[in-house]
Amino acid sequence: MMRILPKDNPYLIGHEKAEKLFLEAYRAGTLHHAFLIEGRLGIGKATFAYKIARFLLEERTGAENRQTLDVSPTSSAFLQISNGAHPNFKAIEKDYIETDKKKIIKAIKDGEPLDEASLQNLKKSSVIKIDDVREIRSFFSKKSFDGSWRVVLIDSADDLNPASANAILKVLEEPPAKSMILLVCNNPNTLLATIKSRCLRLNLEPLSEENVATLLRRYAPELSEREVSGLAKISGGSIGDALNYAQNNGLALYEKMQSVFGAGTRFNLKTALDLANTGAADDEVFELMISLMSQFVFQMALDGQEKSKFAEIYTYILRLKNEVVALNMDKKQALLNTLYLISKEVSNAC
Repeated sequence: MMRILPKDNPYLIGHEKAEKLFLEAYRAGTLHHAFLIEGRLGIGKATFAYKIARFLLEERTGAENRQTLDVSPTSSAFLQISNGAHPNFKAIEKDYIETDKKKIIKAIKDGEPLDEASLQNLKKSSVIKIDDVREIRSFFSKKSFDGSWRVVLIDSADDLNPASANAILKVLEEPPAKSMILLVCNNPNTLLATIKSRCLRLNLEPLSEENVATLLRRYAPELSEREVSGLAKISGGSIGDALNYAQNNGLALYEKMQSVFGAGTRFNLKTALDLANTGAADDEVFELMISLMSQFVFQMALDGQEKSKFAEIYTYILRLKNEVVALNMDKKQALLNTLYLISKEVSNAC
């Protein structure tokens, strides 16, 4: 299964409408200085933001006539951004915790920098700190290399703490000429209203099942067509979720859940207990089951007759993971209660 970071990924589908809107503003010379690129997790928001950054930093004669944001993977802008070496580009994201940052520095000093797989196992801070955001003011205070655009990409704005959010606000209030700030955001409700009001908002829609299936074939060619079809159906339009499910046996778990939710039948307690035991035994599986239950209920809220009730259960499930930790709840009981709640509502709706 391939894992390609947004900064390295030239391939994006499903967001042609947003791409067209950006290009129209670019051609008209009416580009806003800040874009809030919002939408659900795993649909390609960061990949889209990097496409914008590469497009602006590869700007050349005739760019006003281009029909897409595509930039060649062999271009200087693409390669420099990918390698973190472009003088007019800065990415802001959660940094590694101090102990793991020291491991990275030591590895570089020893001439053996950590590979991508090793970096994935290191821990990052829970928030984007104010020191990281302060670097933006310093970055914008310097003259642009060769007079071109300067671009800052924040991935993601959800990770800003109150101090760093206020620091971003100051930058948005006084943008330098020919500068662009791209804020990737999974949940705009967490952002300061003043930040949102200073950005042009681009809402990216969930991907279609066809697009998710296309991406699964590209990034996980080992999957069978049955798996591709099943995963695309339960992905909720998120290739990120689909790949996570593929990697963690999510389709089999989902199908097992469906047997618990059998409409018009008695609650399948034996299977529900089995699922609850499985989820309670491992934190990652617990989170996976929360995600799968939310996908099931979200689809029922879209398709079912009792939309308000399923929407209520969906909100409850989204809170469940945090409440289990905060209230030290029993994971097995929490999962069992939720499975029963969903099963009961499915039966009532049929």
